[in-house]
Amino acid sequence: MEVIKVDNVSKHFKIYYDKGSTLKEKILFTNRNRHEVHQVLKGINLSIKKGEVVGLIGKNGSGKSTLLKLMTKIIYPDIGEIKIKGKVSSLLELGAGFHPDMTGRENIYTNASIFGLTKKEIDSRLQKIIDFSELGEFIDNPVRTYSSGMYMRLAFSVAINVDAEILLIDEILAVGDTNFQQKCFERLRELKQKGITIVIVTHDTGTVEKFCSSAVWLENGVIKEEGKTHKVIDKYLKYMNTKRVESIELANKKEKEENSVNKDVINERENVNKDKEIALENEVKEDEIDFNSNRFGLRYVEITKALIRNSKGEETTVLRGGESADIEIYYKVNKPLEEYVFGMGFYTLEGLCLYGSNTQLDDIKVSHTRDKGVVKYHIDSIPLLTGIYGLNVAVVDENGTPMDFIRNYFNFNVVSDERSTGMITVNHQWII
Repeated sequence: MEVIKVDNVSKHFKIYYDKGSTLKEKILFTNRNRHEVHQVLKGINLSIKKGEVVGLIGKNGSGKSTLLKLMTKIIYPDIGEIKIKGKVSSLLELGAGFHPDMTGRENIYTNASIFGLTKKEIDSRLQKIIDFSELGEFIDNPVRTYSSGMYMRLAFSVAINVDAEILLIDEILAVGDTNFQQKCFERLRELKQKGITIVIVTHDTGTVEKFCSSAVWLENGVIKEEGKTHKVIDKYLKYMNTKRVESIELANKKEKEENSVNKDVINERENVNKDKEIALENEVKEDEIDFNSNRFGLRYVEITKALIRNSKGEETTVLRGGESADIEIYYKVNKPLEEYVFGMGFYTLEGLCLYGSNTQLDDIKVSHTRDKGVVKYHIDSIPLLTGIYGLNVAVVDENGTPMDFIRNYFNFNVVSDERSTGMITVNHQWII
């Protein structure tokens, strides 16, 4: 049976730049009434059946909370209609409906009466509400003295004890300690088993996937996808990963443009000191190398640059998990050696090595042929999960003596659609 029907619903809000608050200001400063119209919802059609647990997901500003407020009739649509069949209990804003100067006990009576309970019904449930909230010693204190977690406990305790047929929740479970959150979810599971219809707005896709029977993805005021939870979540996460890549690339581009202003000055300083630096480093003995430094070595061979290219051949610091990539190590020779060994490694930001390799381990001999060059390390499929990682690059001689070893040459981002946990992905299949 259909208990919530959203039929072609649209909603907009006026956003004023600097609205006059008094009659005098409105007359004298008419330009203060300038505003823009923000269309929050655009022709939403949604049907929720009795006993369904629906998760509303989407980025900030997509219209999730507005849709929930429309369902509770806190606000009304500009166009369209919402039909609700059954008694509604809602948790939309922390402490909404609580009077700060009233005690927790007094607010229970006030809040529960708003949900339609009589004084006799509230009396019979009062102790149950207090016990669930775990506010026994504070229940007769004014709620203005409560922390945000205490507010949430009291609000949730009232909302789940009013015998509602439909429960609407907006991000409120993000507040509170871990134990109480677990207690709330256990109570919600009980309500789910009893056939209570539940609609949850949250950014936690894990909660939606574990708890909800279906999901609705809102994007810019329209329903982009709805249906089975795991299918909607998969599409949503892939979309958000794409947006994340674009955002990181844009931030990197902006940073690169800002840094380019100082590039010429830095290059001049490096050129002035280059000859002196090389002369000093050539005199350094192996046992004098400072291995605690982020960059160390004799510099007979010097790494001049290292970079990562994505599958399109573009230089980048953000990769998609599973795509191919090339690591390029540019070098110059200050003092020829018989053999060079080039290496690279992926590290966590805490310095834990996830993977490392070098030409010697792969039985590739690199002999001296020219005074400068580039070595490429090709990866068929990036094996890292979503996160930020560091790239180490190095060149040593055939005996392992460091010529130029650079820890954490730069950090790079990986955005992966893989849903596994940890830091790396493994090609696998389940056989039952």
